[in-house]
Amino acid sequence: MNHFHRLFYPPAWSIAAKISTALVCAVVIPMSFTAYYNLRQSLDSVEAGEYRKLELLATSTASRLDQLIIDIQRVILQVSNDRNVVGFLAATTFSQRAAFRANLQQTLHNFSRSNPDFDAVFIMDREGRAVAGTDSTFIGKNYAFREYFRSSIQGKSYVSSILVGETTKRPGMFFSHPVRSPSGKIVGVMVLKIRGADIWAIVNALQVGSQSYAFLIDQQGVIISHADQSLLYHSLVPLSPEVLKQVVSDRRYGLEQIESLNIPELKVMVKAKVAGHTTYRFPPQQMPRIVGFAPLEEQPWVLGVSQPKAQFAIPLNRLIWLYGSSVLIVGGITAIIALLFARRISRPIHALTVAAQALEHDDFDSHVLGLRQSLAKLTHSQDDIGQLVYVFLEMAEEVRMRDQKLKKQVQELRIEIDETKRASNVAEITENEHFQQLQKKIQKLREHEVTVSETETEYYQRLQSKVQSLKERSHSEA
Repeated sequence: MNHFHRLFYPPAWSIAAKISTALVCAVVIPMSFTAYYNLRQSLDSVEAGEYRKLELLATSTASRLDQLIIDIQRVILQVSNDRNVVGFLAATTFSQRAAFRANLQQTLHNFSRSNPDFDAVFIMDREGRAVAGTDSTFIGKNYAFREYFRSSIQGKSYVSSILVGETTKRPGMFFSHPVRSPSGKIVGVMVLKIRGADIWAIVNALQVGSQSYAFLIDQQGVIISHADQSLLYHSLVPLSPEVLKQVVSDRRYGLEQIESLNIPELKVMVKAKVAGHTTYRFPPQQMPRIVGFAPLEEQPWVLGVSQPKAQFAIPLNRLIWLYGSSVLIVGGITAIIALLFARRISRPIHALTVAAQALEHDDFDSHVLGLRQSLAKLTHSQDDIGQLVYVFLEMAEEVRMRDQKLKKQVQELRIEIDETKRASNVAEITENEHFQQLQKKIQKLREHEVTVSETETEYYQRLQSKVQSLKERSHSEA
């Protein structure tokens, strides 16, 4: 338990552990903050670059669609001024129209065959009735309810959204332009329909990954091009009742109801004026996706390019792994160098500690040879450690000599003390009153004449017993 406590109590660590930890922290902590800051900046830069890439892809495809619209508008403008088209619509009698019909039909067929994207070409009179065209199914039908007729009959060029044809039931994009007589009077409307599938092909050709796709929305936020055709003619966000009523009344998509995908994050795309990006989930339980979008200039449409965020995060994860591994490698190298450096510093300190402990426990003499050999090598160093070792050895030698001298002096002092103590004890005995009385009595006994009746042996025995009794009495009184 004590060892476990020392492990998590830095003040109790060894000097090598403290130096190693300090060096590693001094390198790894600043490097980690720097690496994190650089990583954060790099991630932000890569993330911004990825969003920018999607925005550029969307802008590029939107520009391609813009160019297609511009080219077709130029062509239809040219055809609407053709003398056969103008002459046919300006004719006031059946015979006059019959004279232009053959040439008119040839002109319309040549125009239709000039581009494989063209689905149909027809012209309408002032009442909105198709009077000539490349597809006989249009002839005789009245399209006065269509926005392209209502706009062009008032002298404006018009480009529709993707509409589902009332007659053919095929989706397409309608271009219209007014036809004017030589006097400038509007006598009819020229209409060109291009296949919706060709628009879809241009949009769907944009791929940035296996799970990426592009889609196109109109000014109301209704999807008019998508790789998943089951999502066609669905709105990104719920339409207001007024807009929904207008879309249904125009029979724009041939539907009685416009379903909403309800993706509020994509609301920023509807009627967007500048390129941008956002993150969304569809369906909500799926992984998040990112989308870069850009508006068209010729139409109030917005083109979006979507891809999974996980696919977008691949380079970010690679960057995180790269920075993390670099910190670990540098940290490991630093730890090894710090450990070696700390051991180099702590080795003489440890040796000094052992020597000091030996000196403290009066065991320096038995270790002096080994300690001197291990510490003498360190005195060659000119740094502070070398100087410390040199001073310690000199001090230890002085302490050892003084200790030996002190021991000798203590021994001599002990002998003197013992002799003094014995002399003092003898003095105490000899100076004792009873002892002196005893001496006097012994002296008297020695001076006393030996009686005739006693032998010399008996005399000494009696004398010895009296001395013994006097000693006992002296001890008892003491």
